[in-house]
Amino acid sequence: MKQLFNTLLLFNLVNGYAQSIQELDPLTVTSTRTAQKVSETGRSITVIDSKQISQWPVNSVDELLRYAAGVEIQQRGPAGAQADIVIRGGTFQQVLVLMDGIKFNDPLTGHFSGYMPIVTSQIERIEILKGPAAAAYGSEAVGGVINIISKTFASTKKEKPTSVSATVSAGEYNYFAANAALQHSTDKTSYSIGAQTANSSGQLLRGNNRGYFYNHTFSGNISLQLPGKWRLMLHSSYDSRDFAAQNFYTSFVSDTAVEKVNTWWNHARLQQTKGSVTDEFDLAYKRTSDYYEYNPVSIANNNKSGMVILQYVHSRKMNSRFSYNYGSAAEYKFIRSNDRGNHSNPTAAVFGSMLYKLDKLSINPGVRIVYDDNYGTQLLPQANVAYKLHHWVFRANAGRAIRSADFTERYNNYNKPIVNGGSIGNPDLNAERSWSVEGGVDLLLKHIKLSASVYQRWQKDMIDYTPTPYAAMPRKINLNPAGNFALAKNISEVNTRGIELAIQHARNFSKSQELQISASANFLKSGTSSVVPSFYILSHAKTLLQQAVRYKFKNVGLSITSIYKERAPREASAIKATISRSYWLFNTQLNYKYRQFNAFVAVNNMGNTSYSDLLGSRMPARWTSVGITADL
Repeated sequence: MKQLFNTLLLFNLVNGYAQSIQELDPLTVTSTRTAQKVSETGRSITVIDSKQISQWPVNSVDELLRYAAGVEIQQRGPAGAQADIVIRGGTFQQVLVLMDGIKFNDPLTGHFSGYMPIVTSQIERIEILKGPAAAAYGSEAVGGVINIISKTFASTKKEKPTSVSATVSAGEYNYFAANAALQHSTDKTSYSIGAQTANSSGQLLRGNNRGYFYNHTFSGNISLQLPGKWRLMLHSSYDSRDFAAQNFYTSFVSDTAVEKVNTWWNHARLQQTKGSVTDEFDLAYKRTSDYYEYNPVSIANNNKSGMVILQYVHSRKMNSRFSYNYGSAAEYKFIRSNDRGNHSNPTAAVFGSMLYKLDKLSINPGVRIVYDDNYGTQLLPQANVAYKLHHWVFRANAGRAIRSADFTERYNNYNKPIVNGGSIGNPDLNAERSWSVEGGVDLLLKHIKLSASVYQRWQKDMIDYTPTPYAAMPRKINLNPAGNFALAKNISEVNTRGIELAIQHARNFSKSQELQISASANFLKSGTSSVVPSFYILSHAKTLLQQAVRYKFKNVGLSITSIYKERAPREASAIKATISRSYWLFNTQLNYKYRQFNAFVAVNNMGNTSYSDLLGSRMPARWTSVGITADL
């Protein structure tokens, strides 16, 4: 709590000065698929714009999200090697990631949700919605939604027709990173191409292994204005991750794993806007290749998964008070694997929502009817309400969500000739079902936004891995009787409740001096009906404090970010690994700007803290790098 107190004190000291430099009530499309002010949605939504993305001392999107209020990133490795995204205590499978409004979550496993194939300088903004959104977007939208919106798909007016940005940095442990993007726009055409890379031999892990990573992303977008007010948008990208995965998934001494994950993402949108009516047709295709080698003498897993998504959305604004949208979606998921076998899963849905404004009141009900082979036909309702009274916004929402097991939860370790231990899939899993309610209040002043939320989620048949003896395993055909196993099971009930507090503040003292502060505090508690502890359900932080400060004076800028986590301690004595009860992490970046060039020095983990987010996955100690950015 000391960190939160210090941030609040700093906030009060600067409260008396001039002009705000950021919009504290921005537009969002993630809640209702229709552009509206965040204060009108009845939801807790955070918007991170492209300027903020370029300013913070981060190397990847998942590192950036660590400082977003209420988002817990459980990292297994640095610079985007792998990270699980947790919102409001949901497991990593219960957060839905969207790319330009289209589902991106991989059908193989939620561990791959952080592999976002877009160069950071091509991102217009990231919208983070906390709480369920299954009525609008479907499965996995249980704890929240992260919507990454590219500059090409955002249709925003560009400041200049052509821009080029590039960054090069290097540091300890043979670290080298670079990214570059070219953007060009005219009245009828805009395009963007970009590439980024991050590489390191890594710090020393258990034994003589190093936590290396070699990550590369290539991304291209184009938007074409067609006759009849039609617009065609295309996004194609390729992402490659090659990294040390020792003890990412197990706490066994024999685990010296390495992993390679390649993702190919393609998205086409045909959009027509006539007056207040918009029709969108989307076609998306994702293909993932995963190579996982547990140790040099094991049989490596070769998994190839993918999905095809078709979606249509019709939106109409009737007048200043009333708008609505409706649509349909179809999804086909598949896997081809020497470990999990060959499987497929089709789903289909129809959905709709409306927004009605009456003076100070905004009402947004929505519903989705979805069919899935795993749970049949389900009705997923959602209702959001916001009431604005002077500078105060009171909001409430309630919704139902559902999630079926992914291919790993159902079939992990099914096709190998002999399995000596580890996680075992279960094809007989029921789908998770949950109801969530939330109430909150925001205070919107000229330069300040204060937010508070309380929420509760009731969940049934939650899916997680639970230690299970050989004798109790439902399928023993390829299991070693002497092995230690964890079976994917349905936990009958899990209840989660929490409180979220957040502050945003920005000031221009003068043309040459500015300050931005954001701070959040999140307290949540989960209880389960299971007497046997599971792996992921209760791994979330009980207390999460996040803070970011950026101060600029003339050509010099200083950014400091920090995270404090308190969680349940754990220990794996065989590999001498622990999850401490708490840790406090600081990162900083000092930069100097000269014309279009910006030189910087970044220090990650300033305090040289020894910590892990997940048991066995040791995170790096202090790590220093230097670099230069050019914006032309």
